[in-house]
Amino acid sequence: MIELKTPAEIEAMRPAGRFVADVLAALKASAKVGVNLLELDALAARMIKEAGAVSCYVDYEPAGFGKGPFGYSLCTSVNDAVLHGKPFDYVLRDGDVLSVDFAASLNGWVADAAVTVVVGRENAEGERLIRATEEALAAGIAAAQPGAKTGDISHAIGEVARSYGLTVNLEFGGHGVGHTMHEDPHISNDGRPGRGLKLLPGMVVAIEPWFMSTTNRLRTDRDGWTLRSADGSLTAHSEHTVAITETGNIVLTAP
Repeated sequence: MIELKTPAEIEAMRPAGRFVADVLAALKASAKVGVNLLELDALAARMIKEAGAVSCYVDYEPAGFGKGPFGYSLCTSVNDAVLHGKPFDYVLRDGDVLSVDFAASLNGWVADAAVTVVVGRENAEGERLIRATEEALAAGIAAAQPGAKTGDISHAIGEVARSYGLTVNLEFGGHGVGHTMHEDPHISNDGRPGRGLKLLPGMVVAIEPWFMSTTNRLRTDRDGWTLRSADGSLTAHSEHTVAITETGNIVLTAP
């Protein structure tokens, strides 16, 4: 079921969006060579506690996925890991490509966003993939207009992927956001324009293109959570929470 938010409820979601954006900014600034992934997770946990927010990940245990509750405050996916990366005792190195995905509830409303950075020195392929996901995210947001269809968002994302010579995995994509982290509708990262559900004012969705350099296939780590490119190639992930309004949209997690 898709819950349409009133204009007042969308306004009530803004603090959660700002909080998620602030946490991601702090994590991005802290992602330096020599920093442990567990330190980043501890930073997110402290910020959650100080804000009186609630983690969407610590107790997250979806049916048919993962092995027990996730147990951490954010997802940290490094290099060939692209989604649901569990923080572990790993020290960031020069040239690592780090994706950080963070969702939290504040005042009963959820916001969800992700960012990918290159740690330390340049990584040309990592930077290319980051640009691709950021451009695809911008294209998806531009397509998320009242009266459009979910397929318009999907198609816009897929077109950017193809312009970079990338193939798209359709197993995981965007989703509705509200009082919980994952709601209807599902939004694939490729699709046909003019198809799918109509975007109505009051819908709030997380748009999240993620790409892998030379494959569209995934493999799952032994932890049951971390998803990696099947061929070990680099990955990147970008995401914003977007509210559809009568006149356009609002990016709730904008920095």
